[in-house]
Amino acid sequence: MQVYGDNGMKKTEVYKWVKRFSEGREIVTDEERSGQPATSRTEENIAKICQIVRKNRRLNVRSIAEQVHINRERVRKILIEDLDMRKVCAKMVPKEFTKEQKQRRVTICQDLLESQDDILGHVIAGDETWVYQYDPEMKRQSAQWKTANSLRPK
Repeated sequence: MQVYGDNGMKKTEVYKWVKRFSEGREIVTDEERSGQPATSRTEENIAKICQIVRKNRRLNVRSIAEQVHINRERVRKILIEDLDMRKVCAKMVPKEFTKEQKQRRVTICQDLLESQDDILGHVIAGDETWVYQYDPEMKRQSAQWKTANSLRPK
């Protein structure tokens, strides 16, 4: 192990191979196995997944797997290993306030409204439409796929 470092076989694997050869095995290549070969990681599926992700980078692995009709783990491996993508947050999302923090904000706003200073009278123009169109989302919901050389999400 000292000679090969991390490239050497683990002790348990060595014991398994010693047992196999002592039982009469003579070759080191894999034996034939029953079942279907893994055919989901093809160039065609890689291209499909790449096209799907380019259309909508916010999709999760489950929805991509449903569209392509292959295993979620295979989709994840295609995204990470073949397409060299990783999931990053598209924007910073503030943490949710606790009940005490929310109540403190309400109290401060009420105090400001009841104070003798006419704070709202000093506002020249204001637009309240942002309050109605603000759609908060969780940090996980804002995550999207990106490659190493793609631009930083906004």
